[in-house]
Amino acid sequence: MPAAQVHDRNTVIMKLKSTLEQWLTLLEIDKAGSIQAAALSLNKSHTTLIYAIRKLEAQLGVSLLKIEGKRSVLTDHAKTLLRRAVPMIEQARDLELIGAQLSQGMESEIHVSIDHLCCREWLYRPLRRFFEQNPGTSVQVRETSLSSTQRAVRERQVDLAIVNLPVENHLAEAFGLVTMIPVAARHHSLAQKCGVTNEDLLVETQIVLRDLGAEGSASENVGWLKAQRRLTVDSFDQAWQAVQAGLGFCRIPDHMLQARDMAGMVRLPLAGGSRYQVPVHLVAPKGNQTGMAARRLYDILLADAQERLRNR
Repeated sequence: MPAAQVHDRNTVIMKLKSTLEQWLTLLEIDKAGSIQAAALSLNKSHTTLIYAIRKLEAQLGVSLLKIEGKRSVLTDHAKTLLRRAVPMIEQARDLELIGAQLSQGMESEIHVSIDHLCCREWLYRPLRRFFEQNPGTSVQVRETSLSSTQRAVRERQVDLAIVNLPVENHLAEAFGLVTMIPVAARHHSLAQKCGVTNEDLLVETQIVLRDLGAEGSASENVGWLKAQRRLTVDSFDQAWQAVQAGLGFCRIPDHMLQARDMAGMVRLPLAGGSRYQVPVHLVAPKGNQTGMAARRLYDILLADAQERLRNR
């Protein structure tokens, strides 16, 4: 940046006439309803507040207070200015909170992995509360499946992990149950049957999800995979579209089915396999080295999960 521009910017900053303290005083008068009440709230004298507002009026060149009855209240100009000042005050408070958290060793960013089977709302709903309490911490969410779920924990790639089966030598807490349902398009041949058997599935196309963490031929397989032909996709969103197109059948988490329009789909009445459940767990892969922010999110996620499981 040219030196002249730097000089101009610094000049603008130096010319600021008002202070946050003055705007805080004006805000408190508005909230309290009078200067006397604001003085009590701020633990300052009535005279100090009057002086601060009169000085701000002189600096801005506008009247900020008027007399109504026996009280001093904000003018329309003051209310207009205060609406613009409130976000500035809130940002200043956030900066102080973030600074305090960083000084305590709070991480500026944490990494979370979530297995593709898990309902994302189980993460996102409590994450809202975490952000409210920890404005200085960003969160990176990574979706995993099969071997990539296990690897994220074993190699401690993330601070927190939502996995299906517990990973060897890592403690895990129950986080939820995912119910898998076999589905097909309403116009598919399987949907025309009153009952579907194992033999019926053998001659159909099975839509399965790719092990996103696998390299080469080291992919991990789970569940019934005996169909003569498979269509392999990267996500349940792609699987849903493939099923809708009538390309085959697929087992899809029930929470995803409940969130979608099932008008063109059928839950298959599969003998001996119409539904099965997969437990999901919460893990802190770094154990005692888990950071303060990650530990706070862990506690919030676990509390939400425990309440959700109690209310099932």
